[in-house]
Amino acid sequence: MKLTVNGVEHDVDATPEMPLLWVLRDLVGLTGTKYGCGLSQCGACTVHLDGSPVKSCVLPVSAVAGRAVTTIEGLSSDGSHPVQKAWAELDVVQCGYCQSGQIMAAAALLQQVGQPTDQQIDDAMGGNLCRCGTYPRIRAAIHKAAGQNNDGGQA
Repeated sequence: MKLTVNGVEHDVDATPEMPLLWVLRDLVGLTGTKYGCGLSQCGACTVHLDGSPVKSCVLPVSAVAGRAVTTIEGLSSDGSHPVQKAWAELDVVQCGYCQSGQIMAAAALLQQVGQPTDQQIDDAMGGNLCRCGTYPRIRAAIHKAAGQNNDGGQA
């Protein structure tokens, strides 16, 4: 089966029902996408499929053939994506396990809504859990990446 991941075509030997997460990690060798719950509940496995965030732990690889998959490694090669920069500048990460999924969800939100409100951020990020509770820093980083202050006003 052929997959396009981060702009590179890969020929993978996977059963059609194999979750995309395991194809990415075990067959393609991209380990930035994390396994959290395996039930599409925590968001640690979030990647982009044709630009939209999806949970890769329950998505069969057969559903992505012919579509563009972007992982945390493909967001930017050097950490220069505005979301990644804001995450670092605001020291969002605590344990870090959920952060690749959080960043991917945030990047997708900013592709859809250039300057989101707090409510739009909360709605978009609601499927990504952080056991350390860094939600206020996550929200602040999304505003920073969007070029906004934390109160939703223009910077």
